[in-house]
Amino acid sequence: MNGLTARLMVFTSGFIVMVLEIVGARFLGRDFGGSFFVWVSQIGVILIALAAGSYLGGAWADRAQRLRPIGVCLLVAGLFTALQPELAPPLIVSIVARHPADAPIPMVWQKLDPVLGSAVVFLLPALALATLPPYLIRWSTGSLGRLGRSSAAIVASNTLGGIAGVFVTGYVLLDVMRISSIFRLMGALIALLALCCLCADRLGPMGGRNLAPLPAAAGASTDCS
Repeated sequence: MNGLTARLMVFTSGFIVMVLEIVGARFLGRDFGGSFFVWVSQIGVILIALAAGSYLGGAWADRAQRLRPIGVCLLVAGLFTALQPELAPPLIVSIVARHPADAPIPMVWQKLDPVLGSAVVFLLPALALATLPPYLIRWSTGSLGRLGRSSAAIVASNTLGGIAGVFVTGYVLLDVMRISSIFRLMGALIALLALCCLCADRLGPMGGRNLAPLPAAAGASTDCS
């Protein structure tokens, strides 16, 4: 996999994550209200998913020889995301319905219920997408001499995708599409990323290669005495 393909893929993954984060606050607001706690919950859950996914993706990249496993993971996440308009409502209702209708909801649950709702809907797809950048750093880097530039390009592309996702969602998608349609569109994009991984996997186990070491500096001595 060349560097340009890897950067386009992580740009797309960053874009999807931020679309889901912004849309998610609107989606959760229907059941949990538009309080500050909903935004805090959504941001917090996405950050948890990004941290866990980045760690798992890096560990996976060091052990796996193929891209097929991450492609399958993304395919499941894409299907899960596309089906959220049908899957999420009964799950969220079960969270809200735990509280008696004739009694005020305790403050602790006003804060934690949106966290549970966000985790049910968004933790899996965000975590799966977060595994992609560290994995593709390994796949798109052939030499330790380029590791810094390669990883910086991947991280920057992922961040630029997130920036695009914020503005496109806030200024375009929420104005022209229903939330259910946005979920299905993001699910399709995740599935497309999965297919890219599966196609790259067919080209060979490049991800398991050993990175070529840095050339020895001219005149450097290996004798420490």
